[in-house]
Formats: sequence, structure tokens, C-alpha cells
Amino acid sequence: MTASPKARTKRLHAAGLRAALPFLAPSFAGMLVFSLVPLVISGVISLTDWNGLDELLAPGMFAEHFVGLDNFRAILTSSEFWQVLGNTCRYIVLYIPCMLAASLAVACLLSQSRRGVTAFRVIYYIPVLTSWVAASLIWKSVLSPQYGALNNFLALFGIQGPGWLLDEAWAMPAIVLVSVWKDMGFFGLILLSGMIGIDRGYYEAASLDGAGPWARFWRITLPLMTPAIFYVLIVSLINAFQLFPQIMIMTDGGPNGATQVMVERIYKYGFRYYRMGYAAAFSWILFAIIMVCTFIQMEGQKRWVNYDT
Repeated sequence: MTASPKARTKRLHAAGLRAALPFLAPSFAGMLVFSLVPLVISGVISLTDWNGLDELLAPGMFAEHFVGLDNFRAILTSSEFWQVLGNTCRYIVLYIPCMLAASLAVACLLSQSRRGVTAFRVIYYIPVLTSWVAASLIWKSVLSPQYGALNNFLALFGIQGPGWLLDEAWAMPAIVLVSVWKDMGFFGLILLSGMIGIDRGYYEAASLDGAGPWARFWRITLPLMTPAIFYVLIVSLINAFQLFPQIMIMTDGGPNGATQVMVERIYKYGFRYYRMGYAAAFSWILFAIIMVCTFIQMEGQKRWVNYDT
């Protein structure tokens, strides 16, 4: 008796899965060891007041240090958490529009077939390859109120520069400036790939109808780049919530807590104050916030992202 097409399809899928398992096993093992197991351990630690120094697997350790949801309750009812969340949101509100505008400008420049574009593509991508430690130390010097290159440049025009990293009002904008400088090369490359993939026929038809460069950008380029823009928004939002190295090196959370952010608090509670349970709970709250924001973005993209090319 001949097997039905549905049965044959199932057998083919099963055979394909068996053939793929040896190739998937190393990646699955790595994900299990380096992602899933630490995730479970972090969840368990968040329910304790473990200090990070006692032996984690010692008999009775969990029962001795178990505090339930007290860490989560303490975080959500503390004024510090809401201040830190406000600082993080302030960074996001400043960073994402500036980064997106700078990345779009870079993508537009690089899409032009002009002399010197190849060299510019290399130059503008150099910040992406620079380590955050090196970049932060350089910018910390550039933004020095007394001897920094930026304030000295402004002084040539009779402008007295702000205190930047030493000023509560300017410290976060300074961090945003450095982050945009560092990230616009990476995100600009992604947007450039989306721009290059647009069918040139659309532009030719628009030109025949009398559309100028600005009209072509708003009516053709921008709508057809929305999938790339959406990807950039997703990745940049997640990265913004995980803001850390530039804060630690340039301001250490100061001045007066003006640049304290989520990951900086997690690091300090875990590795400076030795409150691992509290830090783990903080990280799970951050994870939940990122998941909610990502879900909102995924649902919202149905309204504005255009996948018709």
C-alpha cells in the first residue's frame, strides 16, 4: 500500500532532523552550558541573599539564604530603582533618534557613487572596531572641561563649553554623543544594505514624474527601508538598556548619580557590594523590561514596516 503524501512528508522531515542532529549538537550544547544553565542559576540566586562569597553548592546553602521575592520587592519599592530607570530611559530617548539620524546620514553618503566613498567607508567604520575601553578613555580626555579638545575648540568661537562629564545636566548627553559616534558605523552599514537593495526602477519612475531628491527619499527610500530601520530600532533599544562600559569608565555613575543605569547597578551590587541575590533580581527585572519593550515593538511594526520591495 502506497503511503500518503502527508506520511511521506513526515518521514522526510524526521530523516532530515536525524541527519541534522550531529551538526546541531555542538551549538545546542554551547547554548545549554553558556545560556540556559546560567539563566536558571541566576533565577535561583535572585530568590536568595547570597553574597557571592559563600560556596554556592554547599549543603543547606539555599535554605539558609532563601528570601523568596524580597529582593524583587525591595528593588521595585526603592527610589533608587526608579531614578536609575529614569536615567536609562533618558539615555534611550536621546540616543535612539540621534543614532538613527546619524546612521541614515552615513548610509545616504555611502550610497553615492562618488570619488572617495570607498575610503570614507573604511574611515567611518573605524569607531566600531575600537574597543569601548580605548574609546571611552579618549573621549574622557576630549570632554575634559579644562583641557579637553572639544571645549578648546568651542573657545575659538567665544563659546564657553559646559562641564560635560562633571555636570549633572550634561553628563548623559555626553555619554549619548560618545555612543552615537561609536555605533553609527555599525547601524549605518545595516541601513546602507537596505538602501542598496531598493529597486532602482522606483527612482527612475519617480524622476520621470518630476519627483526631486527629497521627495524620492521620503516617498521611496524611507518607506522601503523600514525593515532595516525596524531591525536597527530593535537592536539599538536592547543595546541601550544594556549601557555599561562607557558609563563605568567615563563617569562611574556620577556626577551625583546622574548617569547611574541598570547594568551599572547590577555590576556594582554583584561585584562591589557582594549582594549577588539582589543583583540577580535586578537583572531579571531588566530582562522583563527588555522583553516587554521588544514585544511592543514587534506588535507595533505591523503598522509601519513595509515588506513590499
